[in-house]
Amino acid sequence: MHPKARECIKYLVADGRYDYIETGSLISIKENVKNIVIPSEERHLSMYPLDFEEFCDALGEGQIIGYIRKCFADREPLENELHHKAMLLFKQYMLVGGMPQSVIAFLESRKDFDKADVEKRDILALYRSDIMKIDARYRSKVLTIFDQIPGLLSQHEKRVVFSNVVAQSTADQYEETFFWLSDSMISNECFLCNDPNVGLSINENRSYVKCYLGDTGLLVSHAFDENELLEDEVYKQILGDKLNMNEGMLYENTIAQMLTANGHKLYFYTHYNTEKHRNDIEIDFLISNNSKLKYKMYPIEVKSGKRYSIESLKRFREKYKARIGECYVIHPRSLCFKEDIVCIPPYMTICL
Repeated sequence: MHPKARECIKYLVADGRYDYIETGSLISIKENVKNIVIPSEERHLSMYPLDFEEFCDALGEGQIIGYIRKCFADREPLENELHHKAMLLFKQYMLVGGMPQSVIAFLESRKDFDKADVEKRDILALYRSDIMKIDARYRSKVLTIFDQIPGLLSQHEKRVVFSNVVAQSTADQYEETFFWLSDSMISNECFLCNDPNVGLSINENRSYVKCYLGDTGLLVSHAFDENELLEDEVYKQILGDKLNMNEGMLYENTIAQMLTANGHKLYFYTHYNTEKHRNDIEIDFLISNNSKLKYKMYPIEVKSGKRYSIESLKRFREKYKARIGECYVIHPRSLCFKEDIVCIPPYMTICL
């Protein structure tokens, strides 16, 4: 967005003959404000990548969304063939993402992932170009975190260990970095909340953060170079559930993206057991119903494999049972129940 054009909007709107839409990357919009008056007439709209429902609509598969919502409400699994179809759509969404250019390339090429990948790499290049425009005080740190997101998410805990980013660095040195990435909608932040109570944000600990890329399709292209995608046939492996490395990070990033699209702020929980010298409770996501009178929270564990343990979630439920509405496991199987824990396929995340 050109700064002077933005300043002129005030007079153009006052003229009354037209409505105007201003667009631009958030970094550019925030940086190009020196020596101009920000028009009070502006109304800000946050534009996210396509969510899963919109992606299905784009592929001409919108009808399945109503069926997914009905089955979730009735606590019933989808009919087996439709479950496989919904899982295929979810995996396509995970690989292509929701950036419009990528989705269009995927559709126009008759679902060629490589054509979508070209568009995604162009977007990643634009991100890097935009980052180079920000204040020099933050630029190198923002680039460092942006480049390291795939590596951070491939770890078991997935949270940022600042001393591993740069030796002897601390969380407060990177606070502005994560602000820039999330405020520009490049990333989705997830903060630690170790005393989940009324208003998760009141008890957030910003020293502990997980940094998800705002679009999982971009994460796929960010994590693998072109040769890896082609030679290792990564797309085919993920579609066939045969990718051992990194699939968990892609699943978790997609769930973060879907929860964000549903309006949820992201929080996670850990509990360190001093006797065992390790975390004995780890909850991937905490969401709440945002009620001040009948507050309930909903812990979510994301499992990319079909074999997993729910002990951590059970311990969390026992510890905070008075505050919990329902507990969810998101897994690749159909909807089922395990000891009163609702286990749902990832495409049902839209219902949370």
